[in-house]
Amino acid sequence: MGICHGKPSEERPENPNSEEAPPISSTPKQSKFPFYSPSPLWISRKSSPATSTPLRILKRPFPPPSPAKHIKALIARRHVSVKPNGAAEGSVGLDKSFGFSKNFFAKYELREEVGRGHFGYTSSAVAKKGEIKGKEVAVKVIPKSKMTTAIAIEDVRREVKMLRALSGHKNLVEFYDACEDEDNVYIVMELCKGGELLDRIIARGGKYNEEDAKAVIIQILNVVSFCHLQGVVHRDLKPENFLFTNKDEKAPLKVIDFGLSDYVRPDERLNDIVGSAYYVAPEVLHRSYGTEADMWSIGVIAYILLCGSRPFWARTESAIFRVVLKADPSFDEEPWPTLSPEARDFVKRLLNKDYRKRMTAAQALCHPWICGSPDAIVQLDISIFKLVKSFICTTALRKAALRALAKTLMPHEISYLREQFSILGPNKKGYISMQSFKSAMMKNSTEAMKDSRVLDFADTVSALHYRQMHFEEFAAAAISVLLLEGSNGWDQRARQAYDLFEKDGNRPIMIEELASELGLSPSAPVHVVLQDWIRHSDGKLSFLGFVRLVHGLSARPKV
Repeated sequence: MGICHGKPSEERPENPNSEEAPPISSTPKQSKFPFYSPSPLWISRKSSPATSTPLRILKRPFPPPSPAKHIKALIARRHVSVKPNGAAEGSVGLDKSFGFSKNFFAKYELREEVGRGHFGYTSSAVAKKGEIKGKEVAVKVIPKSKMTTAIAIEDVRREVKMLRALSGHKNLVEFYDACEDEDNVYIVMELCKGGELLDRIIARGGKYNEEDAKAVIIQILNVVSFCHLQGVVHRDLKPENFLFTNKDEKAPLKVIDFGLSDYVRPDERLNDIVGSAYYVAPEVLHRSYGTEADMWSIGVIAYILLCGSRPFWARTESAIFRVVLKADPSFDEEPWPTLSPEARDFVKRLLNKDYRKRMTAAQALCHPWICGSPDAIVQLDISIFKLVKSFICTTALRKAALRALAKTLMPHEISYLREQFSILGPNKKGYISMQSFKSAMMKNSTEAMKDSRVLDFADTVSALHYRQMHFEEFAAAAISVLLLEGSNGWDQRARQAYDLFEKDGNRPIMIEELASELGLSPSAPVHVVLQDWIRHSDGKLSFLGFVRLVHGLSARPKV
């Protein structure tokens, strides 16, 4: 529930009388650590989007409504029941029994505190018995008195369930045990002694070189792609929630703190607002999001690693939300002009405000900036399930258009699709069936995948009656048109694909037939809308119609 396994927050001085972040330096070059001064990364340790926004002078008499007000109220209600008069209610009637082991102090000896968060603290401990006897561990202690809502209790229950199910990935903190008594819940995990990623960034004076940043990002992508395949979205990815196992410069990185995580299917959207203000994705603030929100947070982390400052900065939390929703990050100031085009493109593809044009974790691991690294482990990408299902259910005309578009794919895009096709296990003749999707999922299944009901979604694809699919057809089926549109040179690519379509797939088509292809009932308004889709000279699909067709856009007129 937002607790970090790092050093105590007292080691980072803050002004207890101020809720504003330190001001941005107008001359950042004067700072010895340019990242440290203008970017108060530790502010989320003490305050969160649930804290109040400071008063400020407004230039306009009637400013637009603050996006912070309802966001903070929602987050507050997640953990504190509030009476109409504003006073917090007690937790009378809430069942705070988790069914965990009751003999914590017989099994573990608590030692010094190593971190403190919003809802508890973390201490080191030594196991006194069992398989890990004599091993030093980390214990996350969550007081039951802090669990004042059913949601807060469920968060703890779900965190333990997720840690138990996902434990074993090399970049995820190892889970050992969960205990409880009348006062607390104790979550026993691996003790990481290397400190937070945040501390390493500050120690480097604010930034990493490209190769070192890439090594960190690959580890983050590896574990996040694993979580997303299981149907788990972390929802609080930030440098504070990544720990190094030891002090060595090349020590493995581990993600921690699943207190705000949740299950989500590819065809579902979450709507509760959680996370840390600087790393929250725009669609989270709009209350409709999925695993793409984690990819935005990774984009923010990558931006910080490469240039030493935040992509979105403001003095108050209300202003932070505005900037995240409206502003674009800068790639013009140093050191961006001196970084590789691949690194800049990688970050831009993650910080796209349209989540549909954002790379998935598996796609990011095949990006030219990352591709070729021996440490990058590409997982099955659940997003292709939706795309293939849509392709199978679409019209013959759109399939022909997508096949033409597939012929324009770049080498790294083909590499990603070949990775996915290989994971699906083609037979000796190089074909996959719809059952291949379910079989590939089962090979990577954990209890988390069952709880997230991702397997149920896989069933909807494997149950489709469709012939076997070779790689060329799979490439057309698994194309994310919106992702391609978000890359450089989309107009040129679309025109190239249309030229190929003209040679192989375009044909004369009546408006009535096109309406039928699109699932529209023939009517005068529909005829007017579809006029632009058909070239009047020969009755074939126009370039505009082709682009709309590959997008799968509805031609239904607005009422």
